[in-house]
Amino acid sequence: MGAPRVAMVAGETSGDLLAGLLLDGLKSRWPGVQTLGIGGPQMVKRGFQAWWPSDKLAVRGYVEVLRHYREIVGIREQLKQRLLRDKPDAFIGVDAPDFNLDLERDLKVAGVKTAHFVCPSIWAWRPERIEKIKRSVDHVLCIFPFEVELLAQHGIAATYVGHPLANVIPMVPDRAAARAALGLPADAQVVAILPGSRASEIKYLAERFFRAAELMQRSRPGLHCLVPALAALRPAIERAARAAGMDGKLHIVDGQSHAVLAACDVTLIASGTATLEAALFKRPMVIAYNMNWLTYQLMKRKHLQAWIGLPNILCRDFVVPELIQHAASPAKLAAATLQWLDAPERVSALEQTFSALHDELRRDTPRLAADAIAQVLAG
Repeated sequence: MGAPRVAMVAGETSGDLLAGLLLDGLKSRWPGVQTLGIGGPQMVKRGFQAWWPSDKLAVRGYVEVLRHYREIVGIREQLKQRLLRDKPDAFIGVDAPDFNLDLERDLKVAGVKTAHFVCPSIWAWRPERIEKIKRSVDHVLCIFPFEVELLAQHGIAATYVGHPLANVIPMVPDRAAARAALGLPADAQVVAILPGSRASEIKYLAERFFRAAELMQRSRPGLHCLVPALAALRPAIERAARAAGMDGKLHIVDGQSHAVLAACDVTLIASGTATLEAALFKRPMVIAYNMNWLTYQLMKRKHLQAWIGLPNILCRDFVVPELIQHAASPAKLAAATLQWLDAPERVSALEQTFSALHDELRRDTPRLAADAIAQVLAG
């Protein structure tokens, strides 16, 4: 066939980055490919025709979603009608499953080939989504290797395309260069503290993480504690530091989470994608999470695995400690974090485990994704 016309929806910054990689693969395979729909700056830079900007869909939390619900549903309905009037050769939903799966289902029923990039985390929670995925998509592009087999058990075609972060983060991070860039002594002991990238995570985690840092510094007076902060969250992080009695005792850095992870000896970190980044930087960590009690009870019932942290899920073992809810006390967080600093053999073994994981996740994502879309188009 000639160059296809492909509609896409990416819902936030991470989706825009993923879609950018996919567009690189599509453009390499079909230089004249037409792409259109909802996207962000990375997609537009690659010639994507954005009918709406992706930040229209970047809404988190139940209250925020309810506030924007009518607008988001209205956008989805307008997009659907436009695509049904002038059908593309394929539709690719990039993450944003709550928005994309219903849209994919309606387009698939109308005869449009559909794919979804990033398997929704049915392996962690919300297993009821599996039937919805089956009804909605012809193919899933997976970023974790075990997902392909899981989907195959339910009759869903899928391709493992690697995790994009594995190509961004170097196999051997340069700790000395990162410390020099951040103005840290080369021989210091450094703890990176990452209490999350959402306001709700800062609310429930930052103060207890910083109280743990106070206990660690009291135990080791020369210890440096680094905190990478998104600009929008910095005031809340500074308030939490003051409440924990750590005002002026933490090295709060604007952004630069990758530099902070490269520079540190160990990280105390909120469960989420950042834990995978820490693993790719080959850093020992303590994963913690705390949330609203009712939300936790609801989540706990739907949780399907023994682990919540991505490094542990991918390694199918507790390779790093997880402290959740009441177990995430400042004293326990501090003790578990400091243990890594006194266990060089344990750290060395973990580095080997994480190097093997990095190697498994590093693939030519743009090419593999484009090859899978070509299969979908070929039927």
